[in-house]
Formats: sequence, structure tokens, C-alpha cells
Amino acid sequence: MHKIAIIDDFQNVALQFGDWDGLRGQAEITVFNDHLADEDALARRLAPFDVLCVMRERTWLTRSLLQRLPKLRMIASTGPWNAAIDIEATDALGITVCGTGTSLTAAGEHAWALIMAAVRHLPQELASFKSGGWQVSVGTDLHGKTLGLLGLGYTGRVAARIAQAFGMKVIAWSQNLTPQAAAEQGAEYVSMDELMRRSDLLSIHVRLSDRTRGLVGARELALMPPHAYLINTARGPIVDEDALVRALRERRIAGAAVDVFGTEPLPADHPFRTLDNFIGTSHLGYVTEQSYQVYYGESAENIRAWIDGKPIRVLTSERREIGYQSDPQEGGKA
Repeated sequence: MHKIAIIDDFQNVALQFGDWDGLRGQAEITVFNDHLADEDALARRLAPFDVLCVMRERTWLTRSLLQRLPKLRMIASTGPWNAAIDIEATDALGITVCGTGTSLTAAGEHAWALIMAAVRHLPQELASFKSGGWQVSVGTDLHGKTLGLLGLGYTGRVAARIAQAFGMKVIAWSQNLTPQAAAEQGAEYVSMDELMRRSDLLSIHVRLSDRTRGLVGARELALMPPHAYLINTARGPIVDEDALVRALRERRIAGAAVDVFGTEPLPADHPFRTLDNFIGTSHLGYVTEQSYQVYYGESAENIRAWIDGKPIRVLTSERREIGYQSDPQEGGKA
């Protein structure tokens, strides 16, 4: 009997998606709903299992942790790639890693949930309404405003199409973006500095990589106009969080709406949780029924195929991504 651990299933829903019953004759399945960050605790918890099903980038599977799991032979990761898995280590240790497809629209749509919440001050208005109050703020029209896109890959393109429906002007930049590629999406190609200066709303859609880590720091935030909002549904470390906290505290920008953080789950005492011009959600961009059907459904298929000796959707150090071609407008691979 194989022993499968599904980890970081925060909502306790993984078994609702995909054909897990088809594995039960050959495997015992254990679901963990909490998150462990401590390596010693993780090693003790995961030691009995030969198969892990992991939601991408919730738990970091480092070489040091993997070396402490001698029974582990297969990792079923959600998504077409997972920066949290040391893929060179899994190759060296003989651990098979398989990925899945992904939603092309979910994160781009969530960016707009955050944009609307920010410009219409929905947290404050909802809090007032729930407490028996009425109007407490004045919102902002989007028509005629400029949306700046840091990255114009598949999530950035979703954001661009929605912006155009609102009658907004779209400008864009990333390290790999070209003027022609921007024009094909109805966007104007600009420099990084011009993007920061001209954006009424700046939405981030590049991948996290060595080139994009800390890409938006104190200097870049200082270029933004004081009425501007920063939106991040990509990855937390793309933005210098300390610099963003300072900018928000000093009211140098109007606000930020962020779905991703350098440390997840976000510590309870993080300054972001206390700022009145900050909206935060707990990495919900990909958390939809449709995404989970793909993620957990294909993960169950991947485990079934591996048990049968015919692994599919395999990720290796030579082939880090499956299902989708590299998306150069997002800023390259992580």
C-alpha cells in the first residue's frame, strides 16, 4: 500500500475534486489542513509517506527537507511548475515530480476584485454597513484612468482586456516585453520608470525570479503619484514589503491591494494587517472551483499513472514546466 499525504489543504476540499476513490485500493490517503513551516516538524510529519500531493508554493520542499524523507518517491504538484520544489534535488534523489495544468484567467480576475475593492473603498464601506452605518467614503471612476501592467503574460492580458472594457488606457512593461507584443494586447509599451510615474493603478503580473525579486522597491514606489494604487496578485517578493509599508504609512501612495506575501501564511503581527490603506487577501488568486478541479483532478491522475509505472506530466530540471509554453511577456521563468 502506498501512503499519500495531501498537505496544506486549507479549506479541506482536496478530496472533493478528482477521482481519489480510484486510488484507495492501492493507497492510504491522509489530508493535512494546517501548515507547518518548521523543517523538523515537517520531516517528522512526512516521514511515513512515499507520495506527497502539494499545492504549489505553500510548503517549500528544499533539498535539506527532501534528504530527510527517504521513503518519498513521488511528488504530485499542482500547477505547471512549482518554485517551492528543489527540482535538482528531486532529480538527484530519484523522486518523480509531476505537475498539472492551470487556470489562465483566475489570477487576472482576482486582480480586478482587488482593484474594485480599492478604488471604491469596499472594506470601509462594508464595515460601516455591517455596523449599521452608511456612506463613509468617496470612490474613484476607472473610466479614463491609466492601468499600468508590470508584465503582460496570460494573467496580465486578462487584466488588460478588462481594463479596456472599463474605458481605461493600458500601459505595460516587463523585462521581455516588446512594443509590438504590447500593441497586440491594446497596450502602450513604456519604460519601467514611466510605468511607475503614469499609472493610476499599477498591477503586477510577472513571475518571481532572480531578475524580478525586489523589482518594485523604495525608488520605484517613490515614482508613483500620490493618488495611485499598487495591486499585486503575482508573488510577494517582487515588491519590497518594508518599502511598501513605509510608503503606505507616510501616505506617499493612496493604497495597496495585495494577494501574495513574502511569508505565507502572513504572520498575525505583520504591519500590513493594521494599515487602513491596505487591502489584503490570503493568496486567493488561483483559489476557484475550476482551478481546483484541474489541480487536484490532474494530481490524482498523476498519482494513478505513477503507481501504474507510467508517469505523466513529469517535471525535471531539464523540463521545468508542463502544459503551457513559456510565457515571455511575464518576465521569464522563475
